[in-house]
Parts: sequence; structure tokens; C-alpha cells
Amino acid sequence: MEMTFRWFGPADPIPLAHIRQIPGVRGVVSALYDVPVGDPWSRERLGRLKADIEAVGLRLAVVESIPVHEDIKLGRRSRDRLIGNYCDSVRAMGELGIPVLCYNFMPVFDWLRTDLALRLADGSTALAYDDAALAALDLSRGTGDLPGWAAAYGPAELASLRAAYREVPEARLWDNLAYFLERVIPAAEAAGVRLAIHPDDPPWSIFGLPRIICTGADLERLTTLVNSPANGVTFCTGSLGANPDNDLPAMVRRLGPRIHFAHCRNVRVTGTRRFHETAHPSACGGVDLRSVLQALLDVRFTGPMRPDHGRMIWGERGRAGYGLYDRALGAMYLQGLWEGLTRA
Repeated sequence: MEMTFRWFGPADPIPLAHIRQIPGVRGVVSALYDVPVGDPWSRERLGRLKADIEAVGLRLAVVESIPVHEDIKLGRRSRDRLIGNYCDSVRAMGELGIPVLCYNFMPVFDWLRTDLALRLADGSTALAYDDAALAALDLSRGTGDLPGWAAAYGPAELASLRAAYREVPEARLWDNLAYFLERVIPAAEAAGVRLAIHPDDPPWSIFGLPRIICTGADLERLTTLVNSPANGVTFCTGSLGANPDNDLPAMVRRLGPRIHFAHCRNVRVTGTRRFHETAHPSACGGVDLRSVLQALLDVRFTGPMRPDHGRMIWGERGRAGYGLYDRALGAMYLQGLWEGLTRA
């Protein structure tokens, strides 16, 4: 297992030098955040990011992520050109020796929360989701008011996308994902890059849009769309753990070597489709991270792992879910668990 830490590039308030000081962290998870969705990533731009990370003694272990254009998900005519651009970006990763690409296939909305700063009993704040609160959100003004949402969709564009997805049931979204993978996986194989799809977050439909990567069965089906070792998953304990029906250790054991990347965090489910995030230790939430890591060890997982969303603690201000302090504590907790399991 390689402990890594997400960094949002030069605009991130957390400098790489601080990440370097977290014991055991050797890898960075990052991306080119200013490239328009659908454009190819150049080897030169990605190489500069890699060089900046290496300059402080770390390595670029995972790209998270190269966004998948909505036209690909919708199966529009432009998808072949856009998939070609995506393959070019994957080849650039391979030329630079960056081994893992985390991506998602969520229509329109990436991860979403209804509260970015829910105050917990200890005074810290955490990300939270409540389906009832989501239903009350007004989409008529576009995505600007959505907690956690960074994309810029105006009212007309958002309405158009939602209307387009009404013609894309789950079965067709699966077909479009297969079409994408059938063309990208061969490029990834040739480049020495492993793709790792991220589960939908939260793991159910939002705003009536189809979501298809929500359960263990979904992840297993994903691996059969293109039967290649390069076609794998990001195992996110927080996303999957928000649905109490998901048996995370059992899922790990069934997916085995197709797990290319692990996001480890904790959540506490407080009602039907209602949860908030917590500190990483198992006792703080509903995810038994010790059992998950034991399962990862049992399937001989050796890939990158990172602490995922953290609380805001000790007066820290910054990007919600991505402060330094609580994620650093999470990295230490996960490494302690791993050491205890491997030396047992």
C-alpha cells in the first residue's frame, strides 16, 4: 500500500511542503484543473505538474481526474472525437509514468452535499447530505448555489442537460460507459495506465438523473464491460458506505485485483438517504475501516490509498472536506491500522 494525499495544484491553500511533512505520505493525487472538459491534456502541462511534485520529494501517483465529457455519457455524435482526446490524455500519463487514473461517470453532478459545514458535537464541522434538503434546492439558477459543486452550468445549460438525460435510462448509460471503455482501455493498456472508476457519491439517483455505479454488483458489472486488468475501480469507503446495504469487506474480496486505488474515510448514516462525514477512526462512524483494510490486505492490495474527505478542525479554514489537519490524522490512522494488520 502506498499512502497518498490529494492536492489541488498551485491554487490549493495547502502547500506541497506541508504534505511532505506527513509521515509515510509519499504520493500525491492531483490533476490539471484548468483544462476545459473534453480537451486533451498535453504531455508538457502534465509534466510540469509532475515536476513540481517531485521537486519536494513526492511523486504523482494518481491523476484524479480527467473529467468525462457529458456528450460521451449521453452518447452524442461528438463522443468519438472526445474519446480520442481522452485517449491522448491517457497516453500522456503513460509517457510520464503516472500509473493510475481515477475517473467517474456521474451524469452532470459530481459528488454532492447539502451542507458543507455541519457542526458536530465536538465543535468540528463536516460535509453532510440529506435527501430532503436536496429536494428543496432550486436549480432554476443553475449550479452556482449548490454546496460542493464547482462546475459552472447556467440555468439554460443545466435545464438542457437534465432534459437530455431524460432520454438516457440506466441501461443506455451502461451502454455508453461500455462504448467509452471499449475505446479507452486499449489505449490505457498500451500506455501502462490503470483506470479506476469512482463510485457515484451519494450512491443513488439525484435530481432524477441515472446513476449506475452504486453497489458491489455495479462495480463487478463494470469490470466485465471490458475484461482487462486495466479496467478497475476506486474503492471509496465513504461513497459506498453511505448506503448501509453495501457490505464493504465482502465487496473488496469480490473485486480483488481490480481495485486500483482506495479512498478511505468514514460516514455516519442518520436516516434514509441522510448521512454526515466523520473523523476517520471506525468508532466515529459506521464504516469498519479495520475490516475494510483487512480485506484489502487479504486480496493483496498494493496500490495507492488516500485519506478522503476530512472535517475542519483546530480553526482551519479552506476547501470544505480538504483541509490539512484532519486528513493528516486520517493518513496516520490508516497507516497505523495497516501496520497493525501486516505485523499481526
